[in-house]
Amino acid sequence: MNQNIARLHAIALKDQRRIVGLMSGTSLDGLDIALCNVSGAGSAAKLTLEAFTTHPYTPEFKEQVSSVFSKQQTDLEKVCLLNAWIAREHARMIIETLRNWQIESRDIDLVASHGQTIYHAPQILHRQPGFPNATLQIGDGDHIAVGTGIITVSDFRQKHIAAGGEGAPLAAYGDYLLFSTAGENRILLNIGGIANFTYLPGSLDASLVFSTDTGPGNTMMDAFIRQEYPGRFFDEDAALANAGSVCEPLLRCLRNDRFFKKPFPKTTGPELFNLHYLQRAQRESGTEQISREDILATLNMFSAATIAEAIQRIAGKHERLHFFVSGGGMHNPLLLSNIHQLLPGAAFQTTEALGIHPDAKEAVLFAVLANEAISGGYTRFGSAASGMPTVSMGKISFPV
Repeated sequence: MNQNIARLHAIALKDQRRIVGLMSGTSLDGLDIALCNVSGAGSAAKLTLEAFTTHPYTPEFKEQVSSVFSKQQTDLEKVCLLNAWIAREHARMIIETLRNWQIESRDIDLVASHGQTIYHAPQILHRQPGFPNATLQIGDGDHIAVGTGIITVSDFRQKHIAAGGEGAPLAAYGDYLLFSTAGENRILLNIGGIANFTYLPGSLDASLVFSTDTGPGNTMMDAFIRQEYPGRFFDEDAALANAGSVCEPLLRCLRNDRFFKKPFPKTTGPELFNLHYLQRAQRESGTEQISREDILATLNMFSAATIAEAIQRIAGKHERLHFFVSGGGMHNPLLLSNIHQLLPGAAFQTTEALGIHPDAKEAVLFAVLANEAISGGYTRFGSAASGMPTVSMGKISFPV
């Protein structure tokens, strides 16, 4: 037997596996690195978060990814080069982090790498007849495996699409396995570049679980900051948005897109919700001359309003819901205040209440997916039509 296959077989049979989960989102803050200890699989899976950090990206890294991110036309050679370069950078960050934690690579069973999304193209966005849903994450798993010496599971979204899904959001699988509890209907809201939530029924019926994008989270606010305030990447503490006022005509135009009328589940990305979207809404509403602060205040309310509207669509169909929030948007005090204002009856906690640091949650969930790929059995979720095809996701890369 190939020694790598034998090693993988031995890992699959272990009582516990140490998995490094990685997440690099559209905000380009840095690489989230979560060291997880996972036992069991499926509904019997148990996870302990041993350590977590975000390895910040340098300005050069951000510039390199931004040069190809979410662009319909880009330099194909650059994409090719970045596929290897990003993976090698991530491998270096993993090794450096493990060294800081005083952990040897040989003591880690698996790396679970989400990769860096550079383009997301579900049919709802590309609308090209004859072409399926598609998505592209770069940062190749083979380079990570060779660079770290650790078996790497990566590129999770492709199997989801191959099985009829849209490739996102994938959070629902890990959310169900880790955070479901009998007798309590839960909404797990993640506010990243794009906002999404997972519904977890108290009945524990996996076929009823679903996850959906709601629209923009931080992506449009962050893009506007980068354009208008060089050297800044986000509106820290919402200081600029707080200095402005919501422009109702602009807000109405921003909310007037067919995406918001589509049924759940659905996915989207910065390919739709970007500065071109903002500029078109300003032209249509005749608000090109409003202040930058008013634009930020309006974008903040836009994210809050579309999150709240999506939650209200499901809230009326279920008994009392318990809300748990994670993602970078939870650090935006104005955004959370706006959501609370629009959902006055909802009480939000962070996923810290569930035992997982909210900033670590997405990296943790990819560790869960890697664990399922290696050691999981069969958990029937839903169907491609429900956005939850029952599939094992992830490609396996071996070290040299």
